[in-house]
Amino acid sequence: MPDGAAVSVVIADDQRMVREGIQLMLSLVGAVDVVALAADGEEALTAVARHDPDVVLMDLRMPVCDGVTATKRIREAHPRTQIVVLTTIADDDEVLAALRAGARGYLTKDAGAEEVARAITRVAAGHADLDPGVQRRLLDMLPSQVPDPAAPPVCLTDREIDVLRLIGAGLSNAEIAMHLKVSESTVKTHVNHVFAKIKVRDRAQAVTFAFRNGIAT
Repeated sequence: MPDGAAVSVVIADDQRMVREGIQLMLSLVGAVDVVALAADGEEALTAVARHDPDVVLMDLRMPVCDGVTATKRIREAHPRTQIVVLTTIADDDEVLAALRAGARGYLTKDAGAEEVARAITRVAAGHADLDPGVQRRLLDMLPSQVPDPAAPPVCLTDREIDVLRLIGAGLSNAEIAMHLKVSESTVKTHVNHVFAKIKVRDRAQAVTFAFRNGIAT
């Protein structure tokens, strides 16, 4: 995001009190501009098409069109818009389904205002932002699939492994470039190669792959 610019957000939740409460909460934090409210996934799709927001704060269990389906459709039609899931219960199947659909952030509704605002701004800047409890649950689900980190899967070069490890740490391309002392365009090239080799669509899926395969810790 440009320095000082507010992150534009659509809030999608089927409970009016919840979505208006989140809107009020974020208005007190600053750095976030709520441009529309949606009561279900279809309304979220319409709002994204109309307002082109940076981020959608997405509930998962909604009528007409659920949050996972809406996430997938938004990411396909409006790839610039990122998704942060905000849900009551971090159900294991829903966590994985949301990440596979393209969500880059995942929080439960007991998160505080600062935590929600931080996740929104981080995801808008290209990071992944998962609730620590969600991260632990993902790792606990995959203990038998973690190979020897010294022998990572697929044919990644040493530099590509470095880039994937830093993606797993939540760094943006610009931060990876500074860390590795290379240009941002070089990092983008490495990221594209990594995504193609490990067959993932976005950074959230790359983070999951990195943890699953012992590349990130």
